[in-house]
Amino acid sequence: MYLNTIQASVGARKKAKRVGRGIGCTLGKTCGRGHKGQKSRSGGFHKVGFEGGQMPLQRRLPKVGFTSQISKFSAEVRLSELNGLVADVIDLRVLIDANIVPAFTKTAKVIQSGAVNKPVSIKGIKVTTGARESIVAAGGKVEA
Repeated sequence: MYLNTIQASVGARKKAKRVGRGIGCTLGKTCGRGHKGQKSRSGGFHKVGFEGGQMPLQRRLPKVGFTSQISKFSAEVRLSELNGLVADVIDLRVLIDANIVPAFTKTAKVIQSGAVNKPVSIKGIKVTTGARESIVAAGGKVEA
């Protein structure tokens, strides 16, 4: 196979419609644009979605979805992740240093997922009710 022998498949390249070539073809006189109106004129353009003054579809439909800006800076910590920490008091700085939460986190919350099997002391981190019970049952404490 050579570059000068490559050809498109039969039917892959359609001939362009030649408009305005007399009444013998379907595209003579008005060239397939119909009679009168904005779309028949040269330069007759309107923006995408314009419906002739009717309220456009994209404005008739309700807006959907919401992304909280607070959620970008908050993180969840599982109980099982607290087992690997060696600090006496666990706060946000300890979680960031241990790569449990991202560095830009401003608030964290301990959720009841897994189990904690050593006494831990938590300070300055939110804790769910179930997680609080598990921490206290393991001999730890939660400070505000």
